Amino acid sequence: MVEFIARICVEAGIPPLILTRGYASGDEAKMLERHLSGTSARIGVGANRTAVAASIFERHGYMKFENTLYSEKLSNPYEFGSASENGKVGVAILDDGMQVTQLRLHPLLSSRQHWSMLCDVEIVMLNGLMPWGNNHLIPRGSLREPLGALSRADIIVIHHADLVSDGQLKVIKSKMHTVDACHVVFFTRLAPSHFFEVNNQHSTLPLSVVLNRVVLCVSAIGFPNAFVRAVGKIGPLLVDRLDFGDHHSIQLNDIEMIKERLGKLKDRFNTEVVAVVTEKDYDRDALILREIHNFDVLVLCSSFQIMPSYGQGEDTFRRKLKELIISKFGG
Repeated sequence: MVEFIARICVEAGIPPLILTRGYASGDEAKMLERHLSGTSARIGVGANRTAVAASIFERHGYMKFENTLYSEKLSNPYEFGSASENGKVGVAILDDGMQVTQLRLHPLLSSRQHWSMLCDVEIVMLNGLMPWGNNHLIPRGSLREPLGALSRADIIVIHHADLVSDGQLKVIKSKMHTVDACHVVFFTRLAPSHFFEVNNQHSTLPLSVVLNRVVLCVSAIGFPNAFVRAVGKIGPLLVDRLDFGDHHSIQLNDIEMIKERLGKLKDRFNTEVVAVVTEKDYDRDALILREIHNFDVLVLCSSFQIMPSYGQGEDTFRRKLKELIISKFGG
């Protein structure tokens, strides 16, 4: 979602700054840097994101809200331009990484002595497969805020909507309305597009490469069920899985475990076996994953898509986002 929003800004000629805490080995930051390489987007990594942002503002400057060109770029959702104002940052995007993920778009604000960032547009992203966790807050559960916090949202996104039944989606929307959550709801999915070989990130292999093969999904991400189900929908002969903890860095003993599992699957089914990992796993552990010898190791690439549901497609999302930013800027 962060990358999707960043690309909207890039296309509008407004250089974005993505601020991330860089959990563990910074897999998400590495993936964003790889995907957004060659664009006007910048990635700021650090636990103190305000300090990171301040440092980048000092080096590169920032576009002021009252700038006429800034407002013109945002006001037309279909006319895009190139980055302007000598690469100054135009908008900051923060991913709070919460169970109910909040993606906050922050224009760049400064006081006389200190930088500050006030939330201007708040986008809450729900995992459609497990929207409320176990319905309890930390430490009893996984929610960082109570359900009522949804009332602050400007936009709500229900992710993995393609893996959820229409009935379940209606239940989720109904529950949101009980807390007076906003009525602007979008449904999204990660659509598999192709694979690349772990030994060559510039390779491109069609999804059909796993047909009639046994696949072992190996991942260290927060919600591997969606990954496994997405691979299964491609149509391999069978899908097995090996899940590690979120952001876990693969070690040599893990490699041996993976190779052992692959070997057992090959012996059991007497057919070709392939390991499939996510892009996050690749960007975290690219070198050590090459130690899985004698088996193909593929990286699944997917594109973030807004599903055209209830008249709320990608064009509607772009218009709504820009309307919100302009209204908060007072444009």
